[in-house]
Amino acid sequence: MPSTRIPRLLAAAGLTLTFVLTACSSGGDDPAEASGPGAGAFPVTIEHALGDTTIETEPERVVTWGFGSTDAALALGVVPVAMPAQSYGGDEQGVLPWIGDELTELDAETPTILQNDGTDVPVEQIAAARPDVILANYSGLTQDQYDTLSRIAPTVAYPGEPWATPWRDVVATVGQALGRSADAERLIADTEAIIADKAAAYPQLQGRTVAAVWDTGDTFYVYKPADSRVEFLTDLGLVSAPSVTELSTDESSFYFTMSFEEVGKLTSDILLSYADDAAAQERTLAQPWAQTMQQVTEGRVATVNGTELIAAVSPPTVLSLAWGIDAYLEALAAAVK
Repeated sequence: MPSTRIPRLLAAAGLTLTFVLTACSSGGDDPAEASGPGAGAFPVTIEHALGDTTIETEPERVVTWGFGSTDAALALGVVPVAMPAQSYGGDEQGVLPWIGDELTELDAETPTILQNDGTDVPVEQIAAARPDVILANYSGLTQDQYDTLSRIAPTVAYPGEPWATPWRDVVATVGQALGRSADAERLIADTEAIIADKAAAYPQLQGRTVAAVWDTGDTFYVYKPADSRVEFLTDLGLVSAPSVTELSTDESSFYFTMSFEEVGKLTSDILLSYADDAAAQERTLAQPWAQTMQQVTEGRVATVNGTELIAAVSPPTVLSLAWGIDAYLEALAAAVK
């Protein structure tokens, strides 16, 4: 049913809004419609890390894969016919809370949920959805997987490294693929205004150095400046700690690992530590190796606990930002001494 709506993300900010879309949505197996594409939007060719993809006409049946593309499509008023399950932070169906909220806002049924183990691509499920386009802008598609999907429908992969596409690039590329580049530009600008408005309430964070880490019990991960998690931190006014770059040992990935014996070398104003729950976080910070880190002994650790919040901010999407940004900023501010 046609409706005029303000995206949930923007309404949550309480700002003067310029981005209003007229959207017509449907779920399940029915194609979703939204405001029409801009004049001359098609054909469009999108370059990415795995090739060039040409989309001849406006896609009516959209399939999303990976992370963030679903959010961008929904924020632009387009409901995919199929989207990946997100077991980390999702409900029993694999639907993340902000995705569920946006589907409700659009009065849309839940799309077909694609099996998602983080590695394999459910080719048969995707083919059965009869897509006009497959959006995998933030994903880990291999060249073989991309080639297989491209035989089903035009497929858009990530622009640089796998699993490292910033939310702005996801929105821009999805907008381009759907013929809604102007709407995407406005959405990005308004989202940036929300981030700036929220960050302005925490001047104590501006210019602070941060190292974002995750201890899984047997491996200590450090996220590099190019990672979208860290880029979000810089959006909030923080700076990736120089020690992260100095200690980086893997140029081919968005993270590197450190031995527990060496973690004391990772210096920063704030240590941002992710954990599935508070108990796991407590175990991490109680480890003998953790006591070699000044951030831990001096109480300069920002703890982000819980699968939903972690999924919302690491990395953020255009929809998850409003859902998680307040709790995220509060956690960071609590670590400033």
